[in-house]
Amino acid sequence: MPKERFFVLQPGERRPGRVPLPPGFGVKARTSDTEGRLAVLENQLDVDIPPHVHHHADEFVYVLEGEMEVDFDGTTHRLTPGMCVLLPHGVPHAMRNASQPPARCLQISSPGGWEEFVEDMFEAGPVVMKDGHPDLGRLNAIGAKYGMEYYD
Repeated sequence: MPKERFFVLQPGERRPGRVPLPPGFGVKARTSDTEGRLAVLENQLDVDIPPHVHHHADEFVYVLEGEMEVDFDGTTHRLTPGMCVLLPHGVPHAMRNASQPPARCLQISSPGGWEEFVEDMFEAGPVVMKDGHPDLGRLNAIGAKYGMEYYD
């Protein structure tokens, strides 16, 4: 019944998950909360996200604070608070922080599953190599079941 899925979160609250997420990540609506339709996360862009593609999910990002850059289809777009971007599935894109403190965003993924990928990523342990760049092999191994693919 739809009424059973209703909830209210107070500022700073997050939905419980199977893996504790670090500060800067907050799941606001889990895939299971929305019957698979979407997932909503609040996150801080502490690490640049390398080029990647979502083969199944569209991604919507709304900037709450700070500034970020999004590379999409050969163009870099600078987003400031109040701006948003829709990243359709099947098209590679990348994201970078462009401010201090780092950008804070609301991210919606449809269909859902994004918070499950994030939990799997943190459960696997550090996914950065010693030089500070993401370990694309490990990210791709984790992301495969979510239709995620990372590039150099």
